[in-house]
Amino acid sequence: MTVDSQELRNRRAVVTGSSSGIGKSIALELARAGASVLIHACSNKAAAQDTAAACREEGVEAPVVLADLSTDSGRTEMMATSWKLFPQVDIWVNNAGADVLTGSAQDLPFQEKLDLLWRVDVLSTIFLSRACADRMKSNDGGVILNMGWDQAFTGMEGDSGEYFAATKGAIMSFTRSFARSVAPEVRVNCLAPGWIRTAWGETASEEWQSRVHREVPLNRWGSPEDVARVARFLASPAAEFVTGQIIPINGGAT
Repeated sequence: MTVDSQELRNRRAVVTGSSSGIGKSIALELARAGASVLIHACSNKAAAQDTAAACREEGVEAPVVLADLSTDSGRTEMMATSWKLFPQVDIWVNNAGADVLTGSAQDLPFQEKLDLLWRVDVLSTIFLSRACADRMKSNDGGVILNMGWDQAFTGMEGDSGEYFAATKGAIMSFTRSFARSVAPEVRVNCLAPGWIRTAWGETASEEWQSRVHREVPLNRWGSPEDVARVARFLASPAAEFVTGQIIPINGGAT
């Protein structure tokens, strides 16, 4: 059996938080599959435009939207602008997440990190999913993908383990219930990446590097592209009987 390399042609996708990291890789992978992709960033317009330019090289449309998803007004603006640029959205990926591990946010106290993660990761996922599904159901249906975390299943020690488990665990639980609410017109699934080498992984200490190799049976960090390929599958017709699932992408770590 051959695989259609343009299985998403004529589809339109929105990927939040797609100026870098996993979101950028997902946007590029959907573009390679033929989908036009709306690129979103909170404020880094230059990085978002770089992602958009790479997507356009695949022969698809790739508009850019800046919106602060930590606020009610930013979420409302994101939804309105996205559907104005793409009158019909077939694929919506809630990838945007607050970066509390690098940059200025890494020095915030625990409570402020938790609050930021709750607003950017959880509240925006719930708001955008519900608003998007309402529109998808009135059209020809669609696919929504959310972003969880594999260790929300098992737990991890420390501050980061606690606030990521609380927020990503909420997204994972929401996904299961929401998929039931919007079926059969809309499919909803959640990616649960494990040790993925993004900005934090690039500079992680030798202790963390050793831990990754110790915990992952495939004996390596995952890449953003590993996550993107799973997103492409879940967005495609090949996954038309898959909904309400949490998909670990973690090299077999338990």
